[in-house]
Amino acid sequence: MSFDSTQQALRAEMLMEYMDMEIDTFPTPKEITAGCALSIRFDESLLEEVKQLIIHENVVIRGLFQWAKDTYRCIWTGNGGEDS
Repeated sequence: MSFDSTQQALRAEMLMEYMDMEIDTFPTPKEITAGCALSIRFDESLLEEVKQLIIHENVVIRGLFQWAKDTYRCIWTGNGGEDS
């Protein structure tokens, strides 16, 4: 999950830790264009729970990305739809 602001990254990290989600904060990969140098990695099994957290807590994200075929692919932006 990448962000446009450090404030939103830290807010998401705090909310996810409060919900006892196993996460890893790491530098945003160069393949992902984002305004923030921090990203959050989480297990795919948490995907729906993370989406709900983003929606209900109004967390502003750049997108949810998945590593596929040697690149990152945006799978969800939080703007009401899924990306292909």
